Amino acid sequence: MVVGVSKGFDKRLQLVGVGYRATLVGKILVLSLGFSHPVRMDIPHGIQVKVEENTRIVVSGYDKSAIGQFAASIRKWRLPEQYKGKGVKYADEIIRSKEGKTGKKK
Repeated sequence: MVVGVSKGFDKRLQLVGVGYRATLVGKILVLSLGFSHPVRMDIPHGIQVKVEENTRIVVSGYDKSAIGQFAASIRKWRLPEQYKGKGVKYADEIIRSKEGKTGKKK
């Protein structure tokens, strides 16, 4: 708690995928994640959100659990997939990619 008040905590998220972007409209985070409509999320009190380069989101504040909860709620809209790596991932997260189908063998 003392570290949160003096220095603050932050979580960094990265959007990976064609057309995936984020914008900040007042106190609302608008995510374009490939759905037919943009996803709008209200930012809770005590949390600051910064959008860098349309694909990077920084969630910061003094309450570590609230920051982690809000970052997880952003991430749950599009979890990173194993084949192409598309989705919302933490900046320090490593996605192990799987090999796809090789085709029909005779």
